Amino acid sequence: MDIRLSHCFLAVDDHDKALVFYRDVLGLTVRSDVSFEGMRWVTVSPPSQPDIEIVLEPPIASPNASEADKRALTDLLAKGLLSRAVFATDDCDATFEHIRASGAEVIQEPIDQPYGVRDCAFRDPSGNLLRFNQPNRR
Repeated sequence: MDIRLSHCFLAVDDHDKALVFYRDVLGLTVRSDVSFEGMRWVTVSPPSQPDIEIVLEPPIASPNASEADKRALTDLLAKGLLSRAVFATDDCDATFEHIRASGAEVIQEPIDQPYGVRDCAFRDPSGNLLRFNQPNRR
C-alpha cells in the first residue's frame, strides 16, 4: 500500500491577506482559487513539492454551521489556536530574516532546539502558528 499526503488545511479569515503572505512572502505557488456558496478555498504548494497542496479555507467550511460554531472557531483562529504548520528550510536564519522583513508577527527567533532542529516561529495574517526548521548543524 502506498499512502502519500495530498492536502492539508489552514483556516484563514482573509484570503487576500493570506495570499500575500503565502504566495508573495513564502514563495508558494497558487494551484487553485475556488468560491462556492459564499466561501472561498485557495490552494498553494511549495514549488519543490507541487503534489502537496495547502488549502487555505474559511475557519468553518460548512454552509450549514451554526452561528455559534462560526463565532467559536473565529475566536479560536484569532487567538492562534486553530491551525499550525511546520515548514522545512535549508537556512533557518535566512528564512527568519526574510519573513521578519515582511512584517509578520515573530513568535520565536531562531534557536537550536534540544530535539535536533534549529527553528523559528511566526503567526500568519490569520494567527496560525508557523514554524520553520532545519536539522541542527553539528
